[in-house]
Amino acid sequence: MVKNMPDYKKLSDIPDNMPRLGGRKPGGGPRRFMPTEKPQNAKGTFKRLMKIYAIQWKQLIFVMMLTILSTCATLAIPYLIGKAFDTFDIAFNAVNGRVLTIILAALLTAYIANWIVTTLNGWMMAGISQNLVRFMRRNLFGKLQKLPLKFYDARSHGDTMSRLTNDIDNISSTIAQTTTELVSSVLSITGSFVMMLILSPLLTPAAMITIPLVILLTKTIAGRSRRYFLGQQKALGELNGIIEESITGIKMVKAFNQEENILNNFEAVNKGLREYSTKAQVWSGFLMPLMNVINNLTFASVACVGGILCVKDIITVGVIASFITYSKQFGMPLNNIAGMFNTIQSALAGAERVFEVLDETEELKDKDTTKKLDAPKGMVEFKNVSFSYNDKAKVLDNISFTVKAGETVALVGETGAGKTTIVNLLTRFYDLDSGEIKIDKINIYDIKREELRKYFSVVLQDTCLFTGTIADNIRYGNRDATIEQVKEAAKLANADHFITRTPKGYDTMVSGSADNLSQGQRQLLAIARAVLCNTPILILDEATSSVDTRTEKSIQRAMLKLMQNRTSFLIAHRLSTIKDADKIMVIGEKKILECGTHTELMNLKGKYYRMVISQTGGVVIE
Repeated sequence: MVKNMPDYKKLSDIPDNMPRLGGRKPGGGPRRFMPTEKPQNAKGTFKRLMKIYAIQWKQLIFVMMLTILSTCATLAIPYLIGKAFDTFDIAFNAVNGRVLTIILAALLTAYIANWIVTTLNGWMMAGISQNLVRFMRRNLFGKLQKLPLKFYDARSHGDTMSRLTNDIDNISSTIAQTTTELVSSVLSITGSFVMMLILSPLLTPAAMITIPLVILLTKTIAGRSRRYFLGQQKALGELNGIIEESITGIKMVKAFNQEENILNNFEAVNKGLREYSTKAQVWSGFLMPLMNVINNLTFASVACVGGILCVKDIITVGVIASFITYSKQFGMPLNNIAGMFNTIQSALAGAERVFEVLDETEELKDKDTTKKLDAPKGMVEFKNVSFSYNDKAKVLDNISFTVKAGETVALVGETGAGKTTIVNLLTRFYDLDSGEIKIDKINIYDIKREELRKYFSVVLQDTCLFTGTIADNIRYGNRDATIEQVKEAAKLANADHFITRTPKGYDTMVSGSADNLSQGQRQLLAIARAVLCNTPILILDEATSSVDTRTEKSIQRAMLKLMQNRTSFLIAHRLSTIKDADKIMVIGEKKILECGTHTELMNLKGKYYRMVISQTGGVVIE
């Protein structure tokens, strides 16, 4: 297996003068007719891909040498077979046993050598391919950790995951295998043609006569098969969509008695998939039988012309035997090469998608001279802050406010007004366009991003749990916490009572996709996680949106203890959550419309007053 691969951490670490070499993949089979997505910049993508392959240039050179040896052994076998035939003298009914023994020994050696070299070559290429996958996945996953949130906001998560898995697998299984197959095919075609010319220039045209038929056959079948494979892929995608929707929404399906309709939809699409798949497989299945017919025509042509030449004493029977094998070795690589182009294009398209992410702008780098808050108190100041997602339409325009250490601030406003954007700017999830944000009078851009985020505990509207135990999820932000501290945090968040009722308590396994906890229980675990972090600034973004009224009141009592001596930002729509805040800021029209306590804003009878009245049905709550 390939070892000692240089440990380049990112693509820019790879030297520009590294030799450009590639890998191998067989071009045969129905896959060649699959629809392909063409890369926009195939040449540039190929150069970048070869730069990555060049990391293992020593191993690749060795693989190329093995490929040449394997091809030479393959070319020698038909020649030796022909010589073995020529040891028989039919006229005298005799055989040159000594020469035949030497030739048979040479044939056995060639077969064994070819098997050893081919096996070693495949083993080496498997290692090179997997090293390539590891390197690209490590780079891409590392890049994803450095990209700003706006990258994820603008892209489908499924598409991003597909680039990390499917596209890189496609590169590995196609490009990493194609180059040596291409080299082997070219060498085999060239070598076979040269050997046939050496053996008999007169018989060579007889072996070449069916080449136009091979090209015409491949083109015809590829055109028909590609059409059906495209339909198959579309039908398969539609079928996957039905399966995903039915499993994700199984409760709704059962609640509205839609099992029969879902089954009928599935059956209709599945039937279409069967029809496309059948036609695709039938058409692609025509190739090899027809290729065999063409090969037989080639053999017949060589045998007839060779027989005439043999009768006239121009060539020997052994030459004819060699020619039959060489003609086969000449035809099959042509077929393989024809099948490689679609797979190469598909892999280059996948590589281009990977490079597209790798070329994305990362989060702003920390300054070389950074500061650190030794004993952060939690004072927050926004000064003339502006922000836009696409550098065109501003979300926040020149807003300023100050939050004293230990204050609780509620941010209210319509959906999309910019409430969550404010806390995302504070935590540097987003980078502002202009202005300043300070914590304890220090600009947040003068603090390392990693250090800055140690000052925050965050509970988001969309609860995120990771695969592991309940205890692991609570201590996610504080890995060194003891189980006693975990339990104390859970009690403060009022989560201990339901955790202890589970079969394994704090050792119960949970995950982001499992449904063994209610949404409210998952939210309580997220709050317990924030409690355990024990940071000076607390951010609650609709933290109680997924719990019932009774649980919400219980959480609020716990939050009163949690928010003591902490600067807290509350984003919520429920009046009961925000009315006791020290300061309420109404966000809208890209600015802060109103700011004050609940009583002050109600007396103002402005935007906040109208929001409260609409929520309470006209009842004024003091």
